[in-house]
Amino acid sequence: MRLRTAIGHRFVLAPVILLVVAGLVAGFLTGTFSAGARRGLYATGLLSDGGASTLPPGAFERPTPPKTPEPEPPGAPPAVLAPATAGPQPKAKAVAAKVNGVKRAGGTGTFSGSVMDAGTGKVLYAKNATKAYIPASTMKLLTATAGLSILGPQHRFSTRVVSSGKGRITLVGGGDPYLMATRSRTDPDRASLTQLAQATAVRLKKSGVNKVTLGYDVSLFSGPSWHPDWPSFYSDQVTPISALWVNEGRVAGASGPRVADPPKTAADAFAGALRARGIKVTSVKKTGAAKKATPLAAVQSLPLDRIVERLLMVSDNDASEIVARQAAIGAGKPGSFEDARKVVRDRLVKLGAWDKSARIRDGSGLSRKNEVPAAMMAKTLRQALTPQHPELRAVLTGLPVAGVEGSLRRRFTTEEATAGRGLVRAKTGTLNQVSALAGYSRTHDGSLLVYAFLVNRATNYAATRDWLDRVTGTISTCGCR
Repeated sequence: MRLRTAIGHRFVLAPVILLVVAGLVAGFLTGTFSAGARRGLYATGLLSDGGASTLPPGAFERPTPPKTPEPEPPGAPPAVLAPATAGPQPKAKAVAAKVNGVKRAGGTGTFSGSVMDAGTGKVLYAKNATKAYIPASTMKLLTATAGLSILGPQHRFSTRVVSSGKGRITLVGGGDPYLMATRSRTDPDRASLTQLAQATAVRLKKSGVNKVTLGYDVSLFSGPSWHPDWPSFYSDQVTPISALWVNEGRVAGASGPRVADPPKTAADAFAGALRARGIKVTSVKKTGAAKKATPLAAVQSLPLDRIVERLLMVSDNDASEIVARQAAIGAGKPGSFEDARKVVRDRLVKLGAWDKSARIRDGSGLSRKNEVPAAMMAKTLRQALTPQHPELRAVLTGLPVAGVEGSLRRRFTTEEATAGRGLVRAKTGTLNQVSALAGYSRTHDGSLLVYAFLVNRATNYAATRDWLDRVTGTISTCGCR
């Protein structure tokens, strides 16, 4: 049958047929397309059985009316990841055969490697596992673990304004790594100086004050702001550490130029925000807040678990160093590089993860004098998976999913590595002649394995990175029971 739609012709069947066609299209979109889309995602590795999905649950289903959630018991941690439990153990020989079967084509250097059953802690593979190697940015896993353990996942850092007399106010840095100059529409939960200025201006005007001198206090942290192990050319990778900065002291982007004086830049931004709200600021200078100063206003950082997730996802050097110093303060120390180093070590000892061969120098892994064995890295990750330490869950949820997000977004692309897409979650580590990967994976037979591979003296970075992707991707295919 051929439908004619020229003007002057009327067909009674046309509306009926159009309705039928519309129904077929709707059925295609909700049925055939749904199945086809799923097949396509499985083919690309963006959706996989047994692994972390990169799409929200029910993305291809019809929405259902939301149900009122049942309240959690007081003090219960968020149910973000089920803890590992002991079950049928993988066979060490089978796991070792999987790892050893991945050829290091073009890869050079030596490595420290460890694979462990998350439920029991049994070592399934070891290669120089207790020999300390440069960890690069996998060091952030140790820093994050110590910070969460000492401070707790819901801990927040406060940026305050206090008054020491009429017309005299001080901006007090609280060590919020993600404090912003202006509030972001796309990231509204992060504290900003515009929020703080608004609350401060309201308080000042209620007191009849329209003109102030502004001081800024950065005394929360002690010691040097630049680590002695960092060469000067790291200045595009990390900001001099301060208890007060905005936008992490960056001019633009994750890497690149930093502002010359992060605390002063933040104070100037706050002064500008006050002026925009009708408060005249006559001077801005570094000072200390009076002990009996009157609180005027404050803004709170993201909770620590969300800070940890962010810094691990993108391997944030700036936030990692702040968390290390905050851990020191939480342990009752002044908050210097040296204090942070000692506190992270002591906390890992308490968690049963420390190895006597290890040496910690900074919180971000930028120092080439950091030395950590793979076995210690795997033990630390396992602690976050145990039922005894729900406070450490953000160490796991902050790890990028292979081939999908963060520092692993453009990895796991070779044929042998694609098996790990959507299954492997891991933290990367990269320095000159250093490449590392540490994380966990749910295998095809249901085992949950943690692992760490730290390669040093690698002269072919691309080949080494490819081997790390292939070996961890292969582990995820394990049917090793």
